[in-house]
Amino acid sequence: MAGRRQQVPMMQPQVIVLKEGTDTSQGVPQLLSNISACLAICDTIRTTLGPRGMDKLIVDSQKRVTISNDGATIMKLLEVVQPAARTLVDIARAQDAEVGDGTTSVVLLAGELLKEVKEHVEEGVSSQVIIKGFRKAADLAINRIRELAVSVDRSDKAGFRELLEKCAATSMNSKLIGSQKEFFTKMVVDAVMRLDQDELNEDMIGIKKIPGGAMQDSILVDGVAFKKSFSYAGFEQQPKSFDSPRIVCLNVELELKAEKDNAEVRVDKVSEYQAIVDAEWKIIFDKLDAIVATGANVVLSRLPIGDLATQYFADRNIFCAGRVSKDDLDRVCEATGCRTQSTTTGLASKHLGSCERFEERQIGGQRFNLFKGCPEAKTCTIVLRGGAEQFIDEVERSLHDSIMIVRRAVKNQNVVAGGGAIEMELSRYLRETARQIEGKQQLIISAFAKALEIIPRQLCENAGFDTTDFITQLRARHAQNPERFKWYGVDIEEEQVSDLFAKFVWEPALVKINAISSAVEAACLILSVDETVTSQQSQDPMASGQPAMPPRGGRGMPMRGR
Repeated sequence: MAGRRQQVPMMQPQVIVLKEGTDTSQGVPQLLSNISACLAICDTIRTTLGPRGMDKLIVDSQKRVTISNDGATIMKLLEVVQPAARTLVDIARAQDAEVGDGTTSVVLLAGELLKEVKEHVEEGVSSQVIIKGFRKAADLAINRIRELAVSVDRSDKAGFRELLEKCAATSMNSKLIGSQKEFFTKMVVDAVMRLDQDELNEDMIGIKKIPGGAMQDSILVDGVAFKKSFSYAGFEQQPKSFDSPRIVCLNVELELKAEKDNAEVRVDKVSEYQAIVDAEWKIIFDKLDAIVATGANVVLSRLPIGDLATQYFADRNIFCAGRVSKDDLDRVCEATGCRTQSTTTGLASKHLGSCERFEERQIGGQRFNLFKGCPEAKTCTIVLRGGAEQFIDEVERSLHDSIMIVRRAVKNQNVVAGGGAIEMELSRYLRETARQIEGKQQLIISAFAKALEIIPRQLCENAGFDTTDFITQLRARHAQNPERFKWYGVDIEEEQVSDLFAKFVWEPALVKINAISSAVEAACLILSVDETVTSQQSQDPMASGQPAMPPRGGRGMPMRGR
């Protein structure tokens, strides 16, 4: 009809909330993408599990080469950038810091949990249902571990030491030092037993590395040991050993320093210049006299001790060492009872420490200062020998894991069998429990039970065994008589299914409890994320904290317009 204006629909204004270029992914596809990223990480370290696990050679951006089969080390060096997959890196580090061992197991378990429920996610099962089922299954599994764990009475010293040695040997089975585990097991247990049994501070166990020699040349020093620092002329005239020495630790520079470039001193007479020089000498001699007056036999300092002070101490039969690292100086202070002093003013004998014996010894191609019989805090130092530098680094990581395991076994005397035995028993228990639960939770707990089998399955794969045959045997044994066959697992040495508790393949129960807790928390965290918002990296140099480049121009050029 003429005159009637055509109705035009109103356009809705576009609302822009996020910065241009921001990437947003959400919904089930995003959840499945995160699960796939985590499974890719698990595939990387899958082959490192167990006594027959393979090593990984990793070259970082600085061209540094690392050879290791330690899960936490590998995860840290992979430099994972996918946000969800970084959760696995975090749980590996947490497991390493908390109990020291089981870092590969916790990552594999978390990945397998996600793999088992991926099908349920695709079918539309709510993530919250899966999370609820995982947490319920984790509680059941942890309570079952506590029921099965065997406790060793600490009053039986021989039996308790045997427990510690078996736990240390089990942690070394999958490491580079597995072939020398008898030698290192005794060393690790001795090191932990020399600590204060109430605190068990692992920082009081120093590990020093000297290239050359064989692994069997490694020694355990009952006290503090550190490499001889740089020394000036006069050092060879100093005594190299003392019985019951008095030790002073300083953070003072005992050296004559040249004047600063911008320093200026105006004098009118030669005598005034001489007075300035004399004052400098008087300052350092006053410091040296104050140290000698305390009766100290050994002087250690974080800062340099110059040739004048070195000769001064040599003339008075005093040993000195400058440029001592902070960690070594702190351990000496904790062990001998002295305290680091920042000035020599008011220095008295009460600030000094002592030990039974001090000496300087040649170990390999290097000289070491040894403090033995420290009364204040029990401490020790492990001196490692070996061929290649990467080899010694891996031995150090292996010993750190074993030390942490023994510490945990001292604090918690409960142990379980390793080799996948406890995982198979938990899997059987959860399957039976799931049949009594109604609804979707039954499926989730059954998936959790199947995921636990990843540990014995992967042990078989890495050892080259028939995985199907071994897993079916283990399922049958655990189902036939749970009480009799509860400790049956994969025996790598005999290549069969056997009672691993009777063969002393022991692990602290805390390792398994912490691994299950961490893996479930990581899996629940990943399942609870349904959207990822990634901001585009800013091109503005000021946004990244870098100063903007100044305008280019020649020096002294006239500016136009002025």
